Amino acid sequence: MKKILVIGSGPIIIGQAAEFDYAGSQACKSLREEGYEVVLINSNPATIMTDEETADAVYIEPLTPAFCERVIARERPDGLLPTLGGQTGLNLASQLADLGILEKYGVKLLGTQLDAIKKAEDRELFRSLMRQIKEPVPESWIVESDADLEAILDVVPYPCIIRPAYTLGGTGGGIANNREELWETGRKGLKLSMRSQLMVERSLLGWKEVEYEVMRDGKGNCITVCNMENLDPMGVHTGDSIVVAPSQTLSDIEYHMLRTASLKIIQALGIEGGCNVQLAVNPDSFDYYVIEVNPRVSRSSALASKATGYPIARVAAKIAVGKTLDEIENAVTKTTKACFEPALDYCVVKIPRWPFDKFTTGDRFLSTQMKATGEVMAIDRSFEAALMKAVRGLEVKAKDLRHPAIEALDDESLRSALRRPTDERLWVLAEALRRGWSHTEVHRLSRVDKWFLEKISHLVVEGSFESTPGRTVYKMVDTCAGEFESHTPYFYSTQGQSHDA
Repeated sequence: MKKILVIGSGPIIIGQAAEFDYAGSQACKSLREEGYEVVLINSNPATIMTDEETADAVYIEPLTPAFCERVIARERPDGLLPTLGGQTGLNLASQLADLGILEKYGVKLLGTQLDAIKKAEDRELFRSLMRQIKEPVPESWIVESDADLEAILDVVPYPCIIRPAYTLGGTGGGIANNREELWETGRKGLKLSMRSQLMVERSLLGWKEVEYEVMRDGKGNCITVCNMENLDPMGVHTGDSIVVAPSQTLSDIEYHMLRTASLKIIQALGIEGGCNVQLAVNPDSFDYYVIEVNPRVSRSSALASKATGYPIARVAAKIAVGKTLDEIENAVTKTTKACFEPALDYCVVKIPRWPFDKFTTGDRFLSTQMKATGEVMAIDRSFEAALMKAVRGLEVKAKDLRHPAIEALDDESLRSALRRPTDERLWVLAEALRRGWSHTEVHRLSRVDKWFLEKISHLVVEGSFESTPGRTVYKMVDTCAGEFESHTPYFYSTQGQSHDA
C-alpha cells in the first residue's frame, strides 16, 4: 500500500463544531510520517486539513459518492481511511461500499471495518450485540417507518428519548414528553437518518452521563485513554454539556466497572482505532446502561487528546495501517509506547460555546440534539480553578459566575430555570447557591451532582478576603503524571511553588 485517501470532516454547521478538523489533520500528518502518500477530500476550504502542506493532494469537493468516485478514479488510492472525519466520513464510506465503488477500484477500507461500523451505528444491531455480551441497554423500540412510529405512540413510557441512526450531534433526535411530540420529532428523525431508522428509548433523565475514550489495535490490544464525566445529567447532549476529566464523582468500584464494560464493548465490536463509549449511571445505585458507541474518532476524542496529551487521531491512523499499540511510540515521552494508559495529575474542564449571542431568537433550551458551535478547555490543579479559567475563555460578557439577567429573576423563575437547562445553566446554579438554597434543593431541581454544587458554592462566597501571595508556575501535561521523562510536553499555568518547566 502506497497511497491513502482520507475523507475530511465536511461543512462546519451549528451543532457539529469543528473538532474533526483536528483529527483529520493529525491523521494526515501521522500517515505521512509512515511514508504513505496522502490524498484528502473535504468540502470545507476554511479548515487546517485543507492547507496544501497537510496532504500530498487536496481536493475541495462536495462529500458525495459521485465526487468521491471521481477523485478515486483520478488518484487510484490503495486504501481509504474514513474514521477520522466524524460521522460524515463514516456515512460516505458506507455509501461508497454499498454502491460497489470501493470494489470497482480495488480500494481497501482501513481501520474499523464496515460490519463493525454497522453494528455500532445501526440501532437494532447495536442493541442485539449488547444483549448478546450481557451489557445492559435501556428498554427501547426500533422505528423504521411512520407506521412503526404510530404503533408505539401509546406503548412507550413518557418522557422518552429519540435517537436517529447515522446522524451527527444528535441531529433529528430529542426528548418527547407526550405522543404528539413523539410523532412530530420521530417523523423528522426518520427523514434525517441516512437509513431511515431511529430508536425510541426509556428516559434516563437525571442519571449521570460518563464517557470512556478507548483505543484498540488489530491484534486486540485495548486501553482506555481517558474517562470524562458530564456536569449535566442525562438529557443534555454531551457536546452541550460541561465536561470534567477525569471523572470526579465516581467511586473506584464504579470507575472500574464502567472501564471493564467499555473495553468489553470495543472488543465485541472489533473496532480498530479510537472509539467513544457513552454510559448512564444511576446516582443512587451501581446500576448503569450503555447508551451508544461512536465507532470513530469523535468530538470527545479531540477533548481527550488535549486533556491527556495522548494523540488519539495520530495513533488511530497508525493502527489503521497495521501497527499495534506496543509498536507505536508515545510522541510526548518518546520513551514509552502508545499502549501505556495516560495518567492525569490535574483537572480538565470543558465548557461549550453557543451561538445565541448571534441568533438571539434561537431556542436556548438544551436537549439531546447539540446546539453548540465550539468549546473551550481549561486545565488546573483543582476543579474550581479550571472552571473559572474556562469561563474566562468563553469570550462572553460574563467573566465570573455573576449574570445580571439571572440575578434579576424571582425565586419561582429561578426554580424553572434550574429544571430546564439552557446555555446559561452554570450561572443559574451559581445564583441559586448564592441565594443560600441548599445543595439538596438545587440537586432535586437540576439533578446536578452535589459534588459539583459544593465546588461551585466555593466560588460564590461573598466577603472580604486577605490575599495570599501566589506565584504563577507552569506544570506539565505529559501523559504519565511525571513518571517518565518527557521530551515534548505542553504546559498549563497554576498557583504554586515549583515549576515543571
